[in-house]
Amino acid sequence: MERMNGSCKCPVDAFQRMISGKYKLRLLWDLREGPLRYGELKRKLGQIAPNGITARSLSRELKALGASDLIVRRDHRTVPPRVEYELTARGLSMMPLIEHMQDWGLEHLVTASAILSGSGRG
Repeated sequence: MERMNGSCKCPVDAFQRMISGKYKLRLLWDLREGPLRYGELKRKLGQIAPNGITARSLSRELKALGASDLIVRRDHRTVPPRVEYELTARGLSMMPLIEHMQDWGLEHLVTASAILSGSGRG
């Protein structure tokens, strides 16, 4: 891959770097319907991660998504503290891509699971 000034010329590689991480796509998907608080995001990820997600990992993923301008952190400056995360316009523009990934997964991964389990139908 050719690089100029430390950045990649390939947009697919740049996109992959932006969303790489164990939970980034899932966080974006969870935020599609509106802002969520830190605890709500942690709870949602706990449904897919057998041992949950550590606070450090979640914070790191959220900061990286913020640095990529995919989400914004809103501190309401209240007592007790209330912080919400929501998609930016850039993050919202990724939803059709993630929806296509979901559709592909429903079509191909469910069918593949059925074949592997021996039922033959999805």
